[in-house]
Amino acid sequence: MKYLILILIPFISLSQSEVPDEYWLDDSNFEETISSGAFGDDNENTIVIEFWAKFNEANCFAEWDQLEDADYYRIDISKAPKTKKEYRIRMAPTILIFKSGTVEESFKAGLDLLLPTDLDEIQNAIHEINQQSKF
Repeated sequence: MKYLILILIPFISLSQSEVPDEYWLDDSNFEETISSGAFGDDNENTIVIEFWAKFNEANCFAEWDQLEDADYYRIDISKAPKTKKEYRIRMAPTILIFKSGTVEESFKAGLDLLLPTDLDEIQNAIHEINQQSKF
C-alpha cells in the first residue's frame, strides 16, 4: 500500500503544478487583472478565473491550456479571502468568466465538489461573450 501511495503522489499534485506561477492570482492582483481593457480598449480579453482549493485539487479544471480566445487564471481561495468573499465563492472549483471587469458567466461545483461543466461548455460561453461584445 505504501508503494501505491508513493506512485500516486506525483499524479495527485499534477493539476496544480501544471499551471505556471504567472497564471496564479491573489487579492493583490485580482482587480487589476479582471479590469484590464475595461475602458473601451479594443484589445480587451475575456478572462476565465478558476477559484481553486488544495483540498479539492483532483477536481480542478484540468483543460485550462486548451481554452481559446480567453486568458485563464487560477486563484487559491486560501490566499484570496477578500476576493472569495466579494464574489461569494462557496465551492471550489468555481469558474467565473469576466469581460470588461464584469462577471458574464459562472460555473460552480455542487455539493459533491465536482465541476458540472467541461471544456466545450466553457468554450461556448467564451464564444458567446466575445460575440456579444462586438459592435
